[in-house]
Amino acid sequence: MVGTEQEESEHRNANPSNAGSGNGASDGFETASDADLSSEGDDDDGGADSREAQNHPEKHHQQETEQEPEHDVPRSTDFSENALINEEESRQKALDQANEAKVEGNKLFVDEKYEEALSQYELALQVAPDMPSSVEIRSICHSNRGVCFLKLGKYDSTIKECTKALELNPVYVKALVRRGEAHEKLEHFEEAIADMKKILEIEPSNDQARKTIQRLEPLAAEKREKMKEEMIEKLKDMGNSVLGRFGMSVDNFKAVKDPNTGSYSISFQR
Repeated sequence: MVGTEQEESEHRNANPSNAGSGNGASDGFETASDADLSSEGDDDDGGADSREAQNHPEKHHQQETEQEPEHDVPRSTDFSENALINEEESRQKALDQANEAKVEGNKLFVDEKYEEALSQYELALQVAPDMPSSVEIRSICHSNRGVCFLKLGKYDSTIKECTKALELNPVYVKALVRRGEAHEKLEHFEEAIADMKKILEIEPSNDQARKTIQRLEPLAAEKREKMKEEMIEKLKDMGNSVLGRFGMSVDNFKAVKDPNTGSYSISFQR
């Protein structure tokens, strides 16, 4: 029986320590305090300044304006950093929930409750965040949905789910195996052989894939021959509909197969 992925935690890319350290990240970012700047110059000559202010009040006011210190505008870095931390924590929480749903799906699959397992894998796909660290669990859930459909005899759905898994992880051997099995069930022998050859590219020592190719190649050849014969019969029907107008039929034409090339030659007979 084909089994589902049993890894304890497929979201190895997520580091649980990040969430813990993130709680204190805001401590390292403090807003800039307003600068307490004193005006340039001392008040040692207070009397002279007072007389100058009385004689030239506009000039004195201008000097005060020019000497007024400019304060730095505080930047709210705490808010933005906390937002990033909260976002990361939310993603990690969603990834944990997705993994829990996947594990539950695996248990249901072992109990042969395939419909219920499908629902759990779908739940995992819905809550898993769309980010690099969730690629592995998403590909596994698609592949596991594929094997559930395989058990239920829904081979087209198996192919679709495994194809999604391979879009996320092109070297996912189990997804290739399951899609190949579904192709074989539907007598898509050429497609099944292609999946097995892809497995051999990834794992050259995979004897099972090699044996499957050897078993499927005669079936594929037989199907090709059958398709040729069916095509010839269709062409005969089309030919009779046209030649009948002239009092002839395709029986006046004889197709002879060349045993060396497999091609056909046509000869006219009255």
